[in-house]
Amino acid sequence: MYPAKPTAAAASAPVVGMAPPVTGVPISSPGPVAATEWSSGLCACFDDCGLCCLTCWCPCITFGRIAEIVDRGATSCGAAGAIYTVLACFTGCQWIYSCTYRSKMRAQLGLPDVGCCDCCVHFCCEPCALCQQYRELKARGFHPDLGWDVNAQKAAANAAAGMYPPAAQGMGR
Repeated sequence: MYPAKPTAAAASAPVVGMAPPVTGVPISSPGPVAATEWSSGLCACFDDCGLCCLTCWCPCITFGRIAEIVDRGATSCGAAGAIYTVLACFTGCQWIYSCTYRSKMRAQLGLPDVGCCDCCVHFCCEPCALCQQYRELKARGFHPDLGWDVNAQKAAANAAAGMYPPAAQGMGR
């Protein structure tokens, strides 16, 4: 009823076209990202007055833009902003949701903690924390207002442009 067990010789015979299994310890493993400093302070909200106003009146938009970039497009700005708004309106605990994105962003970019945990920063000063994160993404070359897809296309175009040497110029007068 059941198939016969393979013999020891058949079980150890190499399979054509397959590499042998990897054994041992990797020579190098990816370590944590080296810590760098935030490009602006937590209370530097007025460095970008437009962003400060947007975040004070519609933090869901600022948060949604940050979430889309941090999640690399897996979460849309609209979806993240809507979840943030629902949490803010019905529970007042939107800061718990937003602090998780601060933690993700710090891990991805190798940013240090600012002296207290991410949730404390978002609980005590949500608008300042969102503005700092948004400014940091802009300082790193992202344009959060354009969304992940456009940022990824721009990065690919810049990488492709850098792969080809500039065209040789002819002699001029």
